[in-house]
Amino acid sequence: MGLSWRSRAGKREDELKDTVTAVSRARQTRCEENAMEIMKIRWTDGIASCVLLLLVFTGCEKNGIEPGTENNVPLHESITATVFWIGEEGNEDNGYIPNIQSAWDDKWMERYGGTDDPNGRKGYFPAGFTPLENPFYFALPYNDFDADGKRKPAALELISWAKTTTWGSRESMCKNRWIEITKGRRTAYAQWEDVGPFGEDDAKYVFGDAAPQNERNDRAGLDVSPAVRDYLGLSGIDKVNLRFISAENVPSGPWKEIMTDSQVYWE
Repeated sequence: MGLSWRSRAGKREDELKDTVTAVSRARQTRCEENAMEIMKIRWTDGIASCVLLLLVFTGCEKNGIEPGTENNVPLHESITATVFWIGEEGNEDNGYIPNIQSAWDDKWMERYGGTDDPNGRKGYFPAGFTPLENPFYFALPYNDFDADGKRKPAALELISWAKTTTWGSRESMCKNRWIEITKGRRTAYAQWEDVGPFGEDDAKYVFGDAAPQNERNDRAGLDVSPAVRDYLGLSGIDKVNLRFISAENVPSGPWKEIMTDSQVYWE
């Protein structure tokens, strides 16, 4: 016999609470790690170091992390990254999901300026045109909107920077955010422009310290654009480290030549 709607709703609520708790615990750990790093760096500063540590730990205890600090979301190490691109047709490798549209933009390819051909390249741009939006983009398996275009109730608790501003009804808390991606001695930066691979609600991984839920393509947890692939020298499926980073901390580089600021557009 199936669960009643009340039982299903209660189960879903418990799952959301578990997710929020897991993400909060991971942030707390990251915040404490940051404090220990400060202590190591500033050990010789004496009293100034103690005051700084007290402020950091107070922020940890009060909020789980300091408000708006993407840097306190845990570092993800040895994550499988796969390559995707704007204009990619649906096929077996991508679960027959075409990338003409993104989760947040029904005119993604049009807004970009065309297909981001992974083979015909001119530097970090597609060979045929200069893109209108950032060619350094990525996808992670979380969407702050549900299938009906409504904000997920748990998003405000799961996303560390969510409470730092007021969001419009069609303004994503995730779209355009930056991550730092490292492969060996090379580091690239990219903006969040789609959802995947193979999931859209894996908050424990994206904002916490769990492994990706996805089991396909060597448990892939990140899709990266051809520009990111080329800068880092990635193969089709490769391992990287990644972490969120505040926009003001993104250094100069080819990822800042053209930056994306468009928001949600659904027809």
